[in-house]
Amino acid sequence: MPLRMWDPFTDLDKGFEALRREIESVFDNVVEGKSPFARFAFLPGAAARSYPLMNVAEDSDNVYVEALAPGLNPDTLEVSILDNTLRVAGEKPPISEDVKREAFHRSERSAGRFVRTIALPVGVDADKVQAQYKNGLLLLTLTKAEEAKPKKIAVSVS
Repeated sequence: MPLRMWDPFTDLDKGFEALRREIESVFDNVVEGKSPFARFAFLPGAAARSYPLMNVAEDSDNVYVEALAPGLNPDTLEVSILDNTLRVAGEKPPISEDVKREAFHRSERSAGRFVRTIALPVGVDADKVQAQYKNGLLLLTLTKAEEAKPKKIAVSVS
């Protein structure tokens, strides 16, 4: 049988199938922790997001942060603020130490250390931060710095 060059137009289905398998293999390796990038994302798949997921809101006096982080060991949580940047770190323990990784049929719940930093919308007073871990949520109340609070200006009528 003579050798022939691969023609993407005649062998299109075979070429795309091989490409699809190769791409899935790369993402499977990331999800299974075979890549250094896997430790940063706890959600499987190509569109992995930062962990923990956070909501940030504010009113005239405070900034409120709600971090979705179920299954954490609360003793490992570390919250710090530096230059209007919030840093949340901690550790999510594995479900079972007894089951070896290769015994899993499916593993979508990752475990290990995590660090997440976000820029805060305004300056806050780091000495007045309140943190509570309740029902899988890390709830933070950050008091705004005095210079970040809105000022009322009296308007004189002439």
